[in-house]
Amino acid sequence: MTSSYSVKSSLLGAAARLNSEEAGYEAQLLLQAVLGVNRAWIISHANDALETLSNIAFEALINRRLNGEPVAYILGHREFYGLDLLVTPDTLIPRPDTETLVEAALAKIPVASAHNHLFDEISVLDLGTGTGAIALAIAKNRSEVLVTAVDFSLGALEVAKKNAQNLAILNVKFVLSHWFDGLVDESNACEKFDIIVSNPPYIEQTDIHLSQGDLRFEPIFALASGKDGLDDIRQIIDNCLIHLKPQGWLMLEHGYHQAESVADLMAESGLTFIATIKDLGGNDRVTIGKNPLIVSTHWD
Repeated sequence: MTSSYSVKSSLLGAAARLNSEEAGYEAQLLLQAVLGVNRAWIISHANDALETLSNIAFEALINRRLNGEPVAYILGHREFYGLDLLVTPDTLIPRPDTETLVEAALAKIPVASAHNHLFDEISVLDLGTGTGAIALAIAKNRSEVLVTAVDFSLGALEVAKKNAQNLAILNVKFVLSHWFDGLVDESNACEKFDIIVSNPPYIEQTDIHLSQGDLRFEPIFALASGKDGLDDIRQIIDNCLIHLKPQGWLMLEHGYHQAESVADLMAESGLTFIATIKDLGGNDRVTIGKNPLIVSTHWD
């Protein structure tokens, strides 16, 4: 049985109800999920009548979105750096701004070549991995590098492991740990890494945005961090030198207004060559710093 609505009219009606900047895009994603089709099919079948059951299912998803539930949670997945990732309410939703952090890390890791024999020495740590987005993007693009991904949420870690399995990415190991706490080797010495990356919580705990939009549905422990939003960033910076190899890099995502504070904290800790990188929107997004200890090394 078909409804009185076409694909096009259903999308237009849903977009009008959603009434947001991305309403049309979100409506299309939800209808694609209901029909099990891609964007090209939606465009080429715009005038087709929508089956009644499909229309009912589509309306149910639109109502969930109208209640504020993020599209990524409704669909159960989100694209990040070319990877299709499972997403659940146990994890933060990966966002395009975080791809800036991936790019910063990849820029410090040489591309494999037949003449480069250093890759078995390069190790990357992703603190607070969530879906595994950052760790998996780095591991996928630098398959010779060993990435360690940690999270203190068992639910999040299970999602990250599943994403690694689905994407057949084998050069990542997962550790249940609160920041650096569980990172010791067999001799009980601190594990050390060439690059440490993190997208930690950095929103002020009283920020009104935490009670608005998609953020209402995301895990608060992955979003907020103290009065000024910097509690977790301080903890990471204060302990990073114990876990950074000589000439290793710490790379942190932060809020658009926090770059100066993060850079100051890095300088106070003893990191050098501190720099801030802007995201595609032109906002300060990632600040990096280098362990000044020098030994014979391949790092620039």
